[in-house]
Amino acid sequence: MKIGDIDFGYRPVFLAPMEDVTDIGFRKLCKRFGASMVYTEFVSAEALVRSVKSTVQKLTISDEERPVGIQIYGRDVPQMVEAAKIVEEAHPDVIDINFGCPVKKVASKGAGAGMLQNIPLLLDITREVVKAVKVPVTVKTRLGWNTEQLIITTLAEQLQDCGIQALTIHGRTRSQMYTGTADWTLIGEVKNNPRINIPIIGNGDITTAEQAKQAFDRYGVDAIMVGRASFGRPWVFKEIRDLLDNIDAPELTISDKIDILEEQLRINIERIDEYRGILHTRRHLAASPVFKGIPDFRQTRIAMLRAETADSLIEILEQCRERLTNQ
Repeated sequence: MKIGDIDFGYRPVFLAPMEDVTDIGFRKLCKRFGASMVYTEFVSAEALVRSVKSTVQKLTISDEERPVGIQIYGRDVPQMVEAAKIVEEAHPDVIDINFGCPVKKVASKGAGAGMLQNIPLLLDITREVVKAVKVPVTVKTRLGWNTEQLIITTLAEQLQDCGIQALTIHGRTRSQMYTGTADWTLIGEVKNNPRINIPIIGNGDITTAEQAKQAFDRYGVDAIMVGRASFGRPWVFKEIRDLLDNIDAPELTISDKIDILEEQLRINIERIDEYRGILHTRRHLAASPVFKGIPDFRQTRIAMLRAETADSLIEILEQCRERLTNQ
């Protein structure tokens, strides 16, 4: 599969862009374990144009994580064009436009998935951003605003006509948010539409290697994107790649996985500072499936979320390691 001149090889698996999750440290870990492409946290066009420091910092990428995409969102054509030009100066491999974020603070203002209620504007933004930059432009969106407006099959053709070079489809509507089950049937319809000639990337409910393989086998997508299943589990990409590539590799042990989580903590502390590095890491620790085998993990989880120093957090992780390896 290719986007522009980038060849991703056989059945690529991408890390989804996620706010407060896909910071550079996490992206590097996911890349190490086999993510074919990673994405930054999404970037507000308005904030970028206004040079808001915290937003500009999201454009920091490194050669270690390439290929890497930077995702932008907004609802104003000139702002999105200017933001795309600013992003291009950061030299990403791909610029992705977010027409899929369902959260209220974004969608209710007409950006992200809110654009699904204003298709003419959505297409204008896409068309003008494509014209404004030389980097490949892609789009990520949903099936429609709600189940009465499942417009993705038509929208995919319209977006292709705007010049995008790949389309990622999350198999839910905006109204569903992240509830219910992702519907891959419509993703498959888009992929199998003979008029579609750009890569189609499927997203939604891929939590295991078996589900990843099934998505490729059943729906024929060119790539898949993994989001929430990567929380506290960057090695999910290794699990998927091993199955897709028929690699008979030993599974990581519990101790291996805790080592990785501790490494993530150290990376974030070195990258920012102790306090904020812990904040960036705690949500991954609290969500990690590694600890599911611990009886009454709730109290341990609360302790993780309250830890304020690296030493105290690592002490909790070491206690978890001991409990799990002694079971």
